[in-house]
Amino acid sequence: MGDYYYDEDEYGLNNVYLCPKWAPVLGFGGCVAAVVFANIGGAFGTAKAGQGIMAMGIRSPELLMKNIIPVVMAGGLGIYG
Repeated sequence: MGDYYYDEDEYGLNNVYLCPKWAPVLGFGGCVAAVVFANIGGAFGTAKAGQGIMAMGIRSPELLMKNIIPVVMAGGLGIYG
């Protein structure tokens, strides 16, 4: 089932902790899920911002460079997510 871990507390008493061998899988699975969902969100945000920039470029090309910030922010979400 699992390995026993013996430890002494401040009073010198032995405490027994039971940690199953599959416990780190849950922690690493949570990290993987966080990275995957952050990158999916960054990709979705980049795609939607790209659609908005293309629509803005068609309607008013002189304002095109002002709308680069959503793409940069979505890229930051993908990188630092």
